[in-house]
Amino acid sequence: MTTEATNSKFKQRVFSGIQPSGGLTLGNYLGAIRRFVDMQEGGIETIYCMVDLHAITVWQDPAALRHQTRELAAGYLAAGLDPKKSILFNQSQVPEHAQLGWVFNCIARLGWMNRMTQFKDKAGKNAEKASLGLYAYPSLMAADILLYHATHVPVGEDQKQHVELTRDIAAKFNHDYGVDFFPMSEPVIEGAATRVMSLRDGSKKMSKSDPSDASRINMTDDADTIAKKIRKAKTDPEALPSELDGLKDRPEARNLVNIYAALAGISPQAVLDQHGGQQFSAFKPALVDLAVDHLAPISTEMARLMQHSDEIDAILRDGAARARAIASPILQQTYDIIGMLR
Repeated sequence: MTTEATNSKFKQRVFSGIQPSGGLTLGNYLGAIRRFVDMQEGGIETIYCMVDLHAITVWQDPAALRHQTRELAAGYLAAGLDPKKSILFNQSQVPEHAQLGWVFNCIARLGWMNRMTQFKDKAGKNAEKASLGLYAYPSLMAADILLYHATHVPVGEDQKQHVELTRDIAAKFNHDYGVDFFPMSEPVIEGAATRVMSLRDGSKKMSKSDPSDASRINMTDDADTIAKKIRKAKTDPEALPSELDGLKDRPEARNLVNIYAALAGISPQAVLDQHGGQQFSAFKPALVDLAVDHLAPISTEMARLMQHSDEIDAILRDGAARARAIASPILQQTYDIIGMLR
């Protein structure tokens, strides 16, 4: 049976989340949050989460975690997520995530978990010192998704393997218990134009963990800071080409063209149609104007919201109640299927 046929019995629903581990960047915005906003206008139910349980797979300062969770929520809201159109909450407010996560720990196989490349990347040479939570992270992510019978999961390319594991867990659960209970969730992968790279090294993804603040645009940066970082972004001495092939071996130039394209909502080729032949001394000011016009209002609204944390907390509490209204019956049905007494 095809995935489409399997999922046809389920309500079309989007679920995705971001870790509140500090520092929203332009990469988070273009690669995730802006897509979340677009999807809430598509007539499909949308559920977005701050996955704070995932954040503590490595140690977090408690006060910083609370601040970062609110700041991420502020970023969602300032970027255009409407809590009346989407459900917005933090993961730990819905205990069913952890409960279904344990069930899936008992469904997932060690061999599957050992193939997860993100654990190897994050644990590095000190895998023996990594937390069990970091190892089991993909199983909890499967619970996050399947707790809502989500049919679509917008994720970055680096999370695609985890959504594939989610499908494996759903298929094994359905097979083991002779049911058609969990859907085969579909990953919705970010496009090339929304994969934002470092402003200092076009071969590396823009990251909040980079020691150089100049390598990224933070969503909390004001207009002057955004402008300064773009003006100082690494480039090369050549003019912009007129065709995409001309960017093949020019990662910094390609990155700035992609950022312009993503912010303007046009293709990279359309950017070159407008700016091909220009030196960066002419292109960067155009990018500065576009970025400031687009991003400065978001950082301003984030700052306002962070001064009114009670407003954020009320939205998250309401979202958690709405999320639990969906999650609790699905968890109870799961318990019934596996034979647990109520």
